[in-house]
Amino acid sequence: MPEICSTTEAAERLGMAVRSVQLMVDRGELQAWKTPGGHRRILRSSLDAWLAAKAGAAAPPAPQTQTPGRPLTLLLIEDSVHFQNLISLIVKRELPDAQLHVASDGIAGLAMAGRLEPDLLLIDILLPGIDGAALITSLRSHPQFARSRLIVVTALDEAQRAPYAFALEGVPLVHKTALVTELPRLLAQATADVDAPAQPA
Repeated sequence: MPEICSTTEAAERLGMAVRSVQLMVDRGELQAWKTPGGHRRILRSSLDAWLAAKAGAAAPPAPQTQTPGRPLTLLLIEDSVHFQNLISLIVKRELPDAQLHVASDGIAGLAMAGRLEPDLLLIDILLPGIDGAALITSLRSHPQFARSRLIVVTALDEAQRAPYAFALEGVPLVHKTALVTELPRLLAQATADVDAPAQPA
């Protein structure tokens, strides 16, 4: 099967109008590009991921641990609108009562982390405005975030992650191509550990 499809094919598969699919592309919900003739070509993998996340939204929610006195608070620091949307769908499915906040760059994310003191941080290691590895190292070592749990989200393969090994040691990591299948498990593990004593970084 070809790795790409047209907006017409995507619309048929989604049961939507072509214009709706075009808007999804423009919003970054589907990964696509335009041909020299101006026609959109959509990655089937992003279409599959969107469908999987949407289908999973109707699944029974997983048990979650709530921090006493407030809802479970999550902060996603991710600059891609597509992955912001995909991760938001997964979080809403797995942790329907949690509060998810989103920052599009590292500086805003650091400021929000200081204000929110989230139970769980999901961080892309490649971020505009700040070195993701430095951000992760800072969050892990700062006493204010001792109880926060981290999950790193990345598009880098193992070799590309080598320069960041010092920051990633012992931190749960999910590759962006495996978000739909692996992130639910990591969310369940992280939220179960929220009330457990923090381990030294």
